[in-house]
Amino acid sequence: MKLLYEGKAKQLFECENKDEIYVHYKNSATAFNGEKKEEFDFKGSFNNNITSLIFEYLEREGVETHFIKKINETDQLCKHVKIIPLEVIVRNIVAGSMAKKYGLEEGTKLIKPVFELSYKNDELNDPLINDDHAVALGIVTEEELNIIKKQALIINNLLQKLYLKSNLILVDFKIEFGKTKSGKVILADEISPDTCRLWDVNTNEKLDKDRFRRDLGSVMEAYEEVLRRLKNAKS
Repeated sequence: MKLLYEGKAKQLFECENKDEIYVHYKNSATAFNGEKKEEFDFKGSFNNNITSLIFEYLEREGVETHFIKKINETDQLCKHVKIIPLEVIVRNIVAGSMAKKYGLEEGTKLIKPVFELSYKNDELNDPLINDDHAVALGIVTEEELNIIKKQALIINNLLQKLYLKSNLILVDFKIEFGKTKSGKVILADEISPDTCRLWDVNTNEKLDKDRFRRDLGSVMEAYEEVLRRLKNAKS
């Protein structure tokens, strides 16, 4: 298959059906806009399995995604969409950059979920932008932005329920959206410990990419534990 795109964590391949795309999850881990890199055995498998399970759950709950099916341990078949260059972030609890920027204590529960947008551009280090920027720069229309906001908050509620059944707290997460050939905005990319901050309900132990970012160790053990809990919650 022809390689169409290679990112930090995935490779995208052309399919015979041009409306579909073949997604391969890599074992690469990166942080701080690619400044920190490492390879981890089975990382691609964990993220593919976790994303597949979550997207299947969201589809059952009425959220349209680009996901079609899991092919094997590291690969998926998805709808071919044009990714909107926005990182959509929803925060439920103060952590990471939010704690640092505003001098807040990590772990502080927010009164309401915070919706943020970053312009997806590695050269600019994915700068935060507001709604007006997103529309004025032609990244999205007002209507598309309203759809994204509404879907992001619906996804937040659904993920919180799923993770809580898995004895996990959803601290925050990043998602991306894409447009189909007909122009419909749907959820794309992935949802995994790479894109979610997940803490154990009882201990607040971090079970996500922060273990890599902060050199906490046992990175893949944390990802494996998230997958195990999600499977148990599903059954």
